[in-house]
Amino acid sequence: MKPVFTFFLGMFAVSETILLWVILFSGSVLGFLPSTVTALLVGGLTFFGIKLYSDRKFLKKNKLTRKEYVYIQKNLAEAKKKISRLQKAFFSVRTMGAFKQLYELSRLSKRMYTIINKEPRRFYQSERFFFYHLDSVVELSERYALLASQPVKNEKMYISLKEAQSTLEDLSESIKKDIYRVLSADIDDLNFELDVAKHSLKKLEYNPLEDERRTK
Repeated sequence: MKPVFTFFLGMFAVSETILLWVILFSGSVLGFLPSTVTALLVGGLTFFGIKLYSDRKFLKKNKLTRKEYVYIQKNLAEAKKKISRLQKAFFSVRTMGAFKQLYELSRLSKRMYTIINKEPRRFYQSERFFFYHLDSVVELSERYALLASQPVKNEKMYISLKEAQSTLEDLSESIKKDIYRVLSADIDDLNFELDVAKHSLKKLEYNPLEDERRTK
């Protein structure tokens, strides 16, 4: 369930609990303790009942079991920490070229995270990113940022920086492919819909001879 929805559901349940307690207690229907227990019970049932229904609906929509969803959320939480490390790395570099490169990697990584967080059923199409590419990007970016920030560099360091830049470029392309793989079904569906739309428009194109025949 989305955190925003959970927050507003909690606010609604709390408001309902308070309002019910005021009605029960001020109306002298029940005493203080029974009113409190009843209001808390109703509020709790409202919150957990709606949350359970919403969770089950969300899991059904994504075709996931609760165990799978917990596993995916665990990996997303770990990925979020790694992306934070990546952002810290690109903020620590001094050259514009390095900043642009690490910023692009951070942007692509956050894009993948957002896609999976929104639609967790796509996680199994993105395992290469979460279990290989993201780790490589973070580790290499941190080392690259550390070397690039050194005030004095020798020839060996320059060679290492060039190699790191080249590898990061390759990883950037790999993550783009990961994102494309995750969205490939949507792209295919869009292309199919476009073909259908073009075919329909072609059939509806204005034909003067057909219009003339109708007039006669």
